[in-house]
Amino acid sequence: MSLVSSLAIFFIIWWIILFAILPIGVVTQEESGEVTPGTEASAPGRPQLLKKALMTTVIAAVIFGAFYWLKVHSGLTLDDLPFKPPSG
Repeated sequence: MSLVSSLAIFFIIWWIILFAILPIGVVTQEESGEVTPGTEASAPGRPQLLKKALMTTVIAAVIFGAFYWLKVHSGLTLDDLPFKPPSG
C-alpha cells in the first residue's frame, strides 16, 4: 500500500470517527445557563474541540493500525470477500 493511499484511508477513518465523537459530552449554553448575547441558546458552551481531535486521532490510529496489519499480514484481498453473483 502506497503512502498516499495510506494517508487517504487514515483521513477517511479520522473523519468518520470525528463525526461520531463530536456530539459526546456537549452541553449547550442554555443547559449551562450562560447564553452569550448574539448566539443561539442551543450552541455548545464548551465544545472541547482540541480534546476531541486528539481522541479522534488516537482512535483512528488504532483502527488504521488494525486495518494496515490485516492488509499486510493476512494477505486478504477483495477477491476473498463473497460477492453476490450478478443476476442475469
